Amino acid sequence: MDKVRAAAVKVVFEVNERGAYSNIALAKILRTEKFNDIDRRFCTELIYGTIKIGKSIDWIISKYINRPLKKIDPKILAILRVGIYQIFFLDRVPNSAAVNESVEIAKKISVGSAKFVNAVLRSAIREPDRSKFPVDNSAESIAIRKFHPKWLIERWIKQFGIENTKLICNFDNEEPPLILRTNFLKITRDDLLKKLLDQNIKAEISKLTAEGIICNNAGSLDELKILQSGFCQVQDESSMLVAHELDPKPGDFVIDCCAAPGGKSTHIAELMHNQGKIISCDIHDHKIKQINDNAKRLGIKIIKPLLIDARSIGEKFFDQADKILVDAPCSGLGVLRRKADLRWKKSLDELKNLPPLQFEILQSAAKAVKLNGNLIYSTCTLERSENESIIEKFLTTNENFVLENMKTLLPQIDKTDGFFIAKLKRIN
Repeated sequence: MDKVRAAAVKVVFEVNERGAYSNIALAKILRTEKFNDIDRRFCTELIYGTIKIGKSIDWIISKYINRPLKKIDPKILAILRVGIYQIFFLDRVPNSAAVNESVEIAKKISVGSAKFVNAVLRSAIREPDRSKFPVDNSAESIAIRKFHPKWLIERWIKQFGIENTKLICNFDNEEPPLILRTNFLKITRDDLLKKLLDQNIKAEISKLTAEGIICNNAGSLDELKILQSGFCQVQDESSMLVAHELDPKPGDFVIDCCAAPGGKSTHIAELMHNQGKIISCDIHDHKIKQINDNAKRLGIKIIKPLLIDARSIGEKFFDQADKILVDAPCSGLGVLRRKADLRWKKSLDELKNLPPLQFEILQSAAKAVKLNGNLIYSTCTLERSENESIIEKFLTTNENFVLENMKTLLPQIDKTDGFFIAKLKRIN
């Protein structure tokens, strides 16, 4: 039995049936199995590809069975999902290998299960036209072809139109590069780029940020020595723009309200030349450790992690901070290409529940801003209800603040993760 395919099936099962996060489950199994580079890449592709295509793979499977998917043993369904992914979406994998290895994995469950898997996959190979995707411009058709939930496609069509919705989906389905933020406290970007190229990593500088480097074949983060040595931090280009918009100065007192794992806090510290004070807040104890670990690795000494509910920050730090960042908890619909399972875990209910929380955090943070100080509100979502609407509501209820700048990065236009940044200033 192929250990790589068996590992992929295990992770797909855990993500779909037990709610595991794909990146965490993948990292765990790669550490356990210790695959070589080729097997590691194949396993990653099988897992992320199968999970990303998600409901569209289920749609294909449904065309070759005579029972509802919910009637199939979840472990067998995971085998079918990985098998169908190989047959329809991986040209370099022979169909015979996809079928035979799937059958071998199913034999561990039962002989009957193996026969069922064999029959379904061989039917798919014989009659591929039976599961051809529809090609009209209905939301359902776009959802199936572009591997996104129908409710989200309907929402985006209303906001962006059909063609832009397709382009956003295309962007989400691309394989994302690894983006590194140069730690200017330890190295220049040119020197970091040279180190990467010396390790045969394909890398180029970002056109959006002065610190960014885009890598296309970096391999395992566990083995990226420049990362472990603190020369850089993993951070998306659009996310790097937040600290620059905040424009912190050496000696400032800054509060990062929702800081974990510390990417933006550490970037702010670097821009402050490691001089001043940053309170990096989070509500979860284990995430405080992440902030500490990242700061230590990067050689940053001015970050003070604080376990606190962001809605209490205004009361605790009333009228004290020069700059405050509210990188609010959000639906994350701008970063779907980086999180294979995220598109299938989101719901309309969550989208409705987030804005009240976001507004409450922003209102609290505003109380901690000094006169003439700045307040940044940012998200990694495309949702107007979580972005512009929050700022509009805030300005109507806080006349002592003005909007200095507001920008939205859209994947189909800016070729980077979707992001929203608003800069506010307290004027009286």
